[in-house]
Amino acid sequence: MMPGASAIDGGTRFAVRARDASAVWLCLFDGDAERRLAMQRAGDWFAMDVAGVGPGQRYGYRADGTGRWFDPAKLLVDPYAVELDRRFVWSADLNRFGCDTARLVPKAVVPAPPPPVTTGPVRFDPGGLVYEVNVRGFTMLHPDVPEPQRGTIAALAHPAVIAHLRKIGVSAVELMPIVAWIDERHLPPLGLRNAWGYNPVVPMAIDPGLAPGGVGELRETIAALHAAGIGVVLDLVFNHTGESDVDGPILSLRGLDDRSYAHAPDGSLINDTGTGNTLDAGDAGVRDLIVASLRHFAALGVDGFRFDLAPVIARSPGFDRHAPIFAAIASDPMLADRVMIAEPWDIGPGGYQLGNFPTDWLEWNDRYRDDVRRFWRGDGSAAVLATRLMGSADIFGRCSRSVNFLAAHDGFTLADLVAHVDRHNYANGEDNRDGHGDNLSWNHGVEGRSDDPGVAAARAADLRAMLATLFATRGTIQLTAGDEFARTQRGNNNAYAQDNALGWVDWAGRDVALEDFIAGLAAWRRARPSVSDPVVPEVVEWRTLDGRAMTAADWEHPGCAGFELWLDGAVVRIDRAARMVMLG
Repeated sequence: MMPGASAIDGGTRFAVRARDASAVWLCLFDGDAERRLAMQRAGDWFAMDVAGVGPGQRYGYRADGTGRWFDPAKLLVDPYAVELDRRFVWSADLNRFGCDTARLVPKAVVPAPPPPVTTGPVRFDPGGLVYEVNVRGFTMLHPDVPEPQRGTIAALAHPAVIAHLRKIGVSAVELMPIVAWIDERHLPPLGLRNAWGYNPVVPMAIDPGLAPGGVGELRETIAALHAAGIGVVLDLVFNHTGESDVDGPILSLRGLDDRSYAHAPDGSLINDTGTGNTLDAGDAGVRDLIVASLRHFAALGVDGFRFDLAPVIARSPGFDRHAPIFAAIASDPMLADRVMIAEPWDIGPGGYQLGNFPTDWLEWNDRYRDDVRRFWRGDGSAAVLATRLMGSADIFGRCSRSVNFLAAHDGFTLADLVAHVDRHNYANGEDNRDGHGDNLSWNHGVEGRSDDPGVAAARAADLRAMLATLFATRGTIQLTAGDEFARTQRGNNNAYAQDNALGWVDWAGRDVALEDFIAGLAAWRRARPSVSDPVVPEVVEWRTLDGRAMTAADWEHPGCAGFELWLDGAVVRIDRAARMVMLG
C-alpha cells in the first residue's frame, strides 16, 4: 500500500492507516466547498482511487470509530502530506468534540510528480563546522536580503548569506525544524508563538511560512548551498507531535491511528518528551513514516539529519542501540550514506544515552559543552579538557563521533554565557520558571552590563578562549548562528517563544572583530587537517606551559590550569590564567 496521495493513470490514489477506525472519508476541497467520499478498508489501511483528481487538489480525512479520539467533525491532515495550503493556527475548537474544524485545519495538497532524484555525493566534512540555523530568525533582520524574502528558506541562498557562511568556514548548515508546526496552547493567550518549530504535526510538509515556494524552494536553496561547498542537515522531530496531551488538538495521527503514540498499561499517554505525547517507534507503521520522511528529504538533496530527543526512536519501551529503526535506515539505499546525528537524551527512564548510538552515527556531546565551560569558568579540570579536546575518547573511543559545541539553540547564547549567571526568561510568560536553571555560566562585573571597558575586555577574552578551544577540537564542531559575532538574547535562555527581535539574529549589532577572529580560527583549522581528524592519533605530545613533557603528577595537580598540545606541526597552547588560547 503506497501511503499518502500518489498519481495513477487519470487520477490520484489516496491511502491512510487507521487501524481502529470503522469508517474513513476522503474530503476534497474546492474553495470552502467540501466533498466527502467513503474510503474502502484494506487491512489496517483505508484507500481510494479518484479519477480526475491531480496535483494541486486540496484534501483531508475524517474518521469514525469506537474510542476516545474518533470524531468525524475533525478534519485530519494526511500524515504523509508533503505540502499544506497554509500554516497551523491554534484554537480551542481543535479539541472540542463535535466541533467541525475544516475552517481551522490546513489542507494537504496533492503533490506534482517529483523530478528524478539526482542527489550526488553527500556534502559533509566529519571534521568540519556545522552551523545551527533558525531559518526564520536568521534573516529577519538581514539588511542585504530583500524584505519579502526575509525569514524564508530561500533567503539562505542569498549571496550575502552564503558569503558570510564561507567567511567563517561553515561546512554544513543544520536547519532547525522546517516542517509545519503548531503553537503550544498556552502561547496565543500570552501574545506569543513558537519560533523554533519543535512542535510538528506531520513530518514531511514544510511550513508554508518558511517556504512559500514549497519543496521547490528547499531544493533550489540546497543546490545553491551545495554549489558553495556547504552541506545541508535538517533537524527533524520524530519523538512527538503537536497534538500534545489529552487537552491538545486533534489534527492527524490522534484522530486516525492513536496507537501510533506510546501508551502506558492504563491507557494514558507516555510522556518521555515533556511535550505531552511520545511517538512509538516500536510500531512498524511509525518506523515506516520516519524512513519515508528521511527518504523524501534525501531526494531533495539533504545531506543528513539531526534527531531531536533521539532515544525515543529507539524505545519500545527501553532504549536499544540495535532497535529496528537503525537497521531500517542503514539498509535503505537512499539513506545509507546520509549523515545521522543524535541528540542522545530525553527525559524518560534511561533517557541519557551519550555514546550508545550506532557507530556510524554522530552525537551531540553535552559533556564537551559542560567541561569546556567549567574549565574556562575556573572550576574545571585541565585533564578533562584535554580529553574533550581530543574528541572525547573516553566516550567514543579512538574514532570520535562527537559533535562538539559550546552553546546551542536552547540555553544561553555564547555571549550571554559570560554575562549572566541567572536566566532572565520573564518575557516567556512563565514567571522565569522555564529553561535550564544551571547553565555553568559566569559574569564579569554587573550581570548583563557591558559598559565598563574592563568588563567588556574580560568577556571578550573568555569568548575568544572558548572559541579557540572549539576550533582546536578533534572531530565535528558546531556553532549556533550569531554566536560568531556575540549575539545576545539579554539572558533569555529559552527563547522558543520569542519570534521577535529578542530571538532574531541582530546583523546590525554584530561584533565584527569577533567574527573576523573566528574566520581566522577557521582558516587555521582548515590548514591543519590533523587537528580536526576524528581519528585520534597513536602518539600525542603534551607539554606543560613551561615546556616540559606533562607527567601524571602534572595532570593531577589541582593547580594545573593549562597545557600545550603538539601534533603534526600544530601547536595548541591553553592558558587559563592568561584567559588565552594560542594556536600555531
